[in-house]
Amino acid sequence: MATFIEEKKKNSPLIQIQTKQPPTKFDGKGHQTGTDVTLEIDVESLIAELKKTVTGEVRFDAGSRALYATDASNYRQIPIGLVVPKTRGDVIATIAACRKFGAPIVSRGGGTSLAGQGCNVAVIIDYSKYYNKVLWIDEQRRLGAIQPGCVLDNFRGEAEKFGITFGPDPATHNHNTLGGMIGNDSCGIHSIMAAQEGDGARTADNVEEIEILLYDGTILRVGATSEEELEKIIREGGRRGEIYRKLKDLRYRYADQIREKFVNIPRRVSGFNLPYLLPEKGFNLARALVGTEGACVTVLEATMNLVPNPKERSLLVLGYADVFAAGDDVPAIMKHQPIGLEGIDDILIEFMKKKGMHSDDLKMLPDGNGWLLVEFGGDSQADADDKAEKLMAELKRRGDDAPSMKLFDDEKEEHKLWEVRESGLGATAHIPGEPMSHPGWEDSAVPPDKVGEYLRKLKALFRKYDYKVSVYGHFGQGCIHCRIPFDLFTAAGIEKYKSFVNEAADLVVSLGGSLSGEHGDGQARGELLPKMFGDDLINAFREFKMIFDPDWKMNPGKVVDPFKIDENLRVSNTYEPWQPETHFKYPDDKGSFANATLRCVGVGKCRRSGGAKMCPSYMVTFEEKDSTRGRSRLLSEMLDV
Repeated sequence: MATFIEEKKKNSPLIQIQTKQPPTKFDGKGHQTGTDVTLEIDVESLIAELKKTVTGEVRFDAGSRALYATDASNYRQIPIGLVVPKTRGDVIATIAACRKFGAPIVSRGGGTSLAGQGCNVAVIIDYSKYYNKVLWIDEQRRLGAIQPGCVLDNFRGEAEKFGITFGPDPATHNHNTLGGMIGNDSCGIHSIMAAQEGDGARTADNVEEIEILLYDGTILRVGATSEEELEKIIREGGRRGEIYRKLKDLRYRYADQIREKFVNIPRRVSGFNLPYLLPEKGFNLARALVGTEGACVTVLEATMNLVPNPKERSLLVLGYADVFAAGDDVPAIMKHQPIGLEGIDDILIEFMKKKGMHSDDLKMLPDGNGWLLVEFGGDSQADADDKAEKLMAELKRRGDDAPSMKLFDDEKEEHKLWEVRESGLGATAHIPGEPMSHPGWEDSAVPPDKVGEYLRKLKALFRKYDYKVSVYGHFGQGCIHCRIPFDLFTAAGIEKYKSFVNEAADLVVSLGGSLSGEHGDGQARGELLPKMFGDDLINAFREFKMIFDPDWKMNPGKVVDPFKIDENLRVSNTYEPWQPETHFKYPDDKGSFANATLRCVGVGKCRRSGGAKMCPSYMVTFEEKDSTRGRSRLLSEMLDV
């Protein structure tokens, strides 16, 4: 378990942290394995160095550390401290100071990570307050450059002035950052459009070039590299040549297994993007580094590919007998080339009604117990409507087997229906009369033509474990979202959780799928990766990390040689918070103020800088402490004694 041990050694300025260290031994198959280690860090000297060299904010107080002790996942790790850089130079200076005193680092965007990759016992670098600009947009080349703290919608807003946009768009698009998307290899509703108009669905497929900073201070600008250029870089030598030489060697040794074991589906997000090192992929180091979750490099700047943005859109909503029938229909719908194809089930609607969410909007859905939201784009409203109507005509020819249908081309109505879909995470948390739900198996993915089959088998697995679960997600690309009522408060419940995710991993792999189709592996799925890739490719991931981070200081314990899935849990069978006497009775939280602080799921909707004013204080200060999430996290930490 990664912990921050507050007590200093007697008469010593050093503070101890428990973390992961570089591989030092071999397993029975000749693969190196990382191990746990206790590091001693002179934090007072580190703080002094940071304050001397960084123009941004340096915060190592207890409150700031508490605010960043968790993300949107099940995990909690108290950081060493926080740096909020203002400039590129601040980021470079922060890494230099951490290197001088041996401190691990974690790059953080909007803090919405669901697999635990956004928290660690490390120095957290939060780019979102200052280092968040759109640097330029090139309409002709359909490119745009950003700083890592740039919020996705801010980038899209600038690009859409020129009729182009960034394809991947997670539900958190109005507050998540591009740096976080690069770290997680994020996707979203309109990744279908990105795949149609560009190179693929994932953020990795839509990155042109990134400027990276290594823990040792090396700065490189990386992207696609021809075989001739690769040989030239290797001949030139130096740290750059060494990196490219080692990557070429890694590719040579693992190429056959990379081609064999990396499933060719739209949403294969699990693992490192080693296929992009292959010659047929252009030895694209930028894309290979996307999805490494801050475990290899720090991103200083990124150039992103943009795609045409439809001038008008239509939304066709289809109602089916159940969500399985909706899943079965995905291949037929995809032949009509929608720009978005999402699915929701009847349990999600039940949960929304119990919570009083979108009461009027739900009435807009056609009859059914499972639904597909099919969006079409066009140069005019008539063009978009025509595409939807052609699909409707084809479906009507099924007669009594046709789904129910409603076509919407009013922007306000479309927005309301997308709000229903995008509210999935919040709608499936803290349901009245239902146990608390958690992430942990929330974004698995299968080939799109196996969505119906996977949903049937996944729902059967839920029944086996007596979990009542809603499923929804990006059905057009085979990615299924859910929150599951894991009991993380008892030892038996935690064992049941571990058993479930192992069975679920076996299921999705058996169907040629991916453990993660959007949120990354982090700690939640890192331990399960051998099921998908085998021991040899796990070793290749380890070697890949070592090429960039031989000191093992970049987000250690995530993805590669990860902490176990039941370590560092935010709540567990040992969770015994202070239960103060309070004026309010909190009847929905068993009379516990501590339970009430756990209501925040960490999605960060309160961190929006525009639109609905959920948290006006954050919109002024851009401070985590002034967001609703930040207040909840701070209160929770105060009670966790």
